[in-house]
Amino acid sequence: MGLERRGIGDRSAWDVIRGRRPWGALALVMLSGLAIMRNGVDVAPGPPQPAAATSPQAGQTMAAPTPSAGLRPLAYAPASRVRIPALKVDAPVIDVGLDQEGWISAPPPQDRNLAGWYQNGISPGQPGTAVIVGHVDNESGPAVFYSLGALEPGRRVEVTRYDGRVAVFQVYGVEVFSKGDFPGVRVYGDTGHPELRVITCGGGYSRAGGYDGNVVVFARMVATR
Repeated sequence: MGLERRGIGDRSAWDVIRGRRPWGALALVMLSGLAIMRNGVDVAPGPPQPAAATSPQAGQTMAAPTPSAGLRPLAYAPASRVRIPALKVDAPVIDVGLDQEGWISAPPPQDRNLAGWYQNGISPGQPGTAVIVGHVDNESGPAVFYSLGALEPGRRVEVTRYDGRVAVFQVYGVEVFSKGDFPGVRVYGDTGHPELRVITCGGGYSRAGGYDGNVVVFARMVATR
């Protein structure tokens, strides 16, 4: 299932994205921050959140880690697997692009243990901000990033690439943002370091409207192997 237009509260934001403004390909990945998955199940209390998701922005942050002086960015290589040991996440990663209407696609919802990397963006470990997305749930129950909101700053996310290298990122922020006020520049902007954002749906949920927010993990590369 691709990302659904009805998940956007402000249509003008889509117009900017589709207009290929100076952000280039990175701008397209904003779609994943606005509407990833609407097939939630009505279960209580629902997926864990970074904080009480009653405000447009809530969560935990700390100072971004300072990489060691000898750490060097990696060359381009697609992502093949993502591991989040603290959450027992170990999932294959597929490339995701755009659908026939020009919207970014999400991983197929039928596979509950599958993540997607936006292939026209930054490769994990390259200078810039790479983005991995995944469903919080599907019609059968919890999916790959169901527990993402419970991740704590200081934990690590490991992304294996098709060149055999592993980029290790340390989490420094876990927040939930309203879809109607999603801070695209803050989430996807270039910090001058190799960074990673892991995104899924979050916030409040209703069967009629789906999730009203996105959980976003902010992480910076601190090691390679």
